[in-house]
Amino acid sequence: MIPHIVPLADPQLAVRLAQAIDNKTKPLGSLGALETLARQIGMIQGTATPTLREPAILVFAADHGIVAEGVSAYPQDVTWQMVENFLAGGAAINVFAAQNACALQVVDAGVAHDFGVRERLLDRKVARGTRNFAVEAAMTPDQCAQALRHGMDLIDALPGNVVGFGEMGIGNTTAAAALMHKLTGIAVAACVGAGTGLSPEGVLHKGRVIEAAVQRHAGVDAPLDVLATFGGFEIAMMAGAMLRAAERRMVLLIDGFIVTSALLVAARLQPAILDYCVFAHCSDENGHRRMLDTLGATPLLNLDLRLGEGTGCALALPLLHAAVNFLDRMATFASAQVSEQSA
Repeated sequence: MIPHIVPLADPQLAVRLAQAIDNKTKPLGSLGALETLARQIGMIQGTATPTLREPAILVFAADHGIVAEGVSAYPQDVTWQMVENFLAGGAAINVFAAQNACALQVVDAGVAHDFGVRERLLDRKVARGTRNFAVEAAMTPDQCAQALRHGMDLIDALPGNVVGFGEMGIGNTTAAAALMHKLTGIAVAACVGAGTGLSPEGVLHKGRVIEAAVQRHAGVDAPLDVLATFGGFEIAMMAGAMLRAAERRMVLLIDGFIVTSALLVAARLQPAILDYCVFAHCSDENGHRRMLDTLGATPLLNLDLRLGEGTGCALALPLLHAAVNFLDRMATFASAQVSEQSA
């Protein structure tokens, strides 16, 4: 069921990409991270002339039973209300996706609300929110598997070769922090942050809730079991989508803390997935920097964002365009008749 992901290893292509980049009319290495990005996208696509086709951002929404423990500054109804805002075009992700000509799809992975048939909403609801993992596993194994499959199927329906991941779900920073702790061994206190705006006392309470839940589920260690026990439907669906996207050799654009927690699960299942990931930004949510460090990731942006929704992906997308465009359109020393650097 889990897609097999092939590591990016083509030495001849790597040499061709390096030569193409170094022959552009610029000092060696002077485009910095854009050169690294151009090489990565070329390696993903298996060509020295990569292109970006029909980029899309998927925003996965779901509710979490753990909110019953008072871990969020906002009520659960905000999840479905924000989905309505996405559908109406009024959220930050709508603005940023539109300004960058990026398709946006909103997925109901498990919101505790009935939306009915909506033209701009993809209904992949597994259930009306997860169960409270302070008391019992958030998902059954079958529900977790269903969410993974839905994520894979959503990727199969995309026409392009770049996909960004966003999320919405009151309580999902608690699920993400629990996943981070279980899969990395980093102390709970270093994984937990303010989320939607908790006070310092609220952050401490959130940490205590996670610690108690981890003790309750002490025997859970395998990645899929950890996901089912502590995760959310949107997190599981993103993990499945990420695995399929990498299998299809797409560029994966990774947003903030919750999205990275889904990638953490996927990377424990298929470590080579990291070759296909571009990390949009480092979130201001406590724990994200350490999660990125665990994955060996270098984010493109550091804007103190902690909104989610895939906003970091939309803001980073122009940098991907810049990387492939300079490789495609920039003159070489020979074509521009510019003298190269002397030895």
